[in-house]
Amino acid sequence: MSAQTIRPSSGLANVKYEIRGRLFRRAQEMERQGYEIISLNIGNPGAFGFRTPETMRLAIIENLRASEGYCHQKGIFPAREAVVMLQQSRGVRDISVEEVFIGNGVSELIDLTLRGLLNTDDEVLVPSPDYPLWTAAVNLNRGRAVHYPCRPENNFVPDVKDIQALITSRTRAIVVINPNNPTGAVYPRPTLEAIAKLAEKHHLVVYSDEIYDQILYDDVAFTPMATLVHNSLCVTLSGLSKVYRACGYRVGWAVFTGDVKHARDYISAMELLSSLRLCANVPGQWAVQTALGGYQSIKELLRSGGRLFESRQAIHDNIRKSKYLDVNLSRGAIYDFIEIRSDILPEIDDQQFALDLLEHKHVLIAPGSSFNVPYRNRFRITHLPRAEVLHEVFTRMEELLDSYSSGRRPVSRPAPSLKAI
Repeated sequence: MSAQTIRPSSGLANVKYEIRGRLFRRAQEMERQGYEIISLNIGNPGAFGFRTPETMRLAIIENLRASEGYCHQKGIFPAREAVVMLQQSRGVRDISVEEVFIGNGVSELIDLTLRGLLNTDDEVLVPSPDYPLWTAAVNLNRGRAVHYPCRPENNFVPDVKDIQALITSRTRAIVVINPNNPTGAVYPRPTLEAIAKLAEKHHLVVYSDEIYDQILYDDVAFTPMATLVHNSLCVTLSGLSKVYRACGYRVGWAVFTGDVKHARDYISAMELLSSLRLCANVPGQWAVQTALGGYQSIKELLRSGGRLFESRQAIHDNIRKSKYLDVNLSRGAIYDFIEIRSDILPEIDDQQFALDLLEHKHVLIAPGSSFNVPYRNRFRITHLPRAEVLHEVFTRMEELLDSYSSGRRPVSRPAPSLKAI
């Protein structure tokens, strides 16, 4: 009897996560062959020597005995209470622990919140460029992601008129990623106010991804979306991964505020979905209260002389010296979304550039088209490596771009291997 090919679900047809796609797997293959790869494709602080604050580690250790059983499906009370207190300190009103859900990172909560809301072909407005999990999760949960442009010429800040033009009778929600991944944009308060008014006018749920809420440069101000949305539902998503350098703890939270009264059935659906997975990782939850209520060490990393500040500065200094690169200066988060100037290299292809850079210069980046944009001349790198490593990265990039400019394009593995990245 002949074997039959096992096909994946057709529901995955429009789902991609290129940050850990075929380029990433090729990098792993090269590392097994003995090559040293500089990986700039993902914002994983632990991979670059950043440590979670010791007080958070101790909080977990001291509560391990209390972590051996399941906890409440929404999370342990001290963690949820700490999130409430944080939101209240930022001016968010009418919130209690009943509106807070702890999840296995923001990633799980993005999936659960969309699964609890969407019906087949419901539309969700998602920024372009976006963190691609948002688009993937909408598609996985039977919806349709409709991308609103955040244009480079406007420093990647959206224009509310563009968003308004995309709203239809099928639109259920709008996603705001602020500070933004991948661009590093931090949205000004008037822009956020306009989005809030638009959501209230059309009764849209606002999903505000604020995982980088304290990673800000140049004294830029951050405005929590929940302080602006009152007559519609706002779901704020954040966690320990980035600000507290605790990606592996897998602790995030979703906070329901605004017009909660008319969202009780939806919140009940969220509790059902949370119950089906029993609970989030319990040990990591014990770090939340200590993290949010303790010393905010992230500020040391962001001021002049701090590691993230100096690495970001190294990126911008090297781009200023480059013949081929340009960038909209990041104001927050831990990334820059870098442009390869099409006036100098008009036929550039971001995926081929990323492949060539990996194969010949042993540097792994995320191609810009990974982030649901229509152009192909950008790429994302992270601020996490030390400044001296980033100087070396840009030296290698410039060498590769010089070879492009002179017509000496290196030969890499066949480009078709990139189709399903």
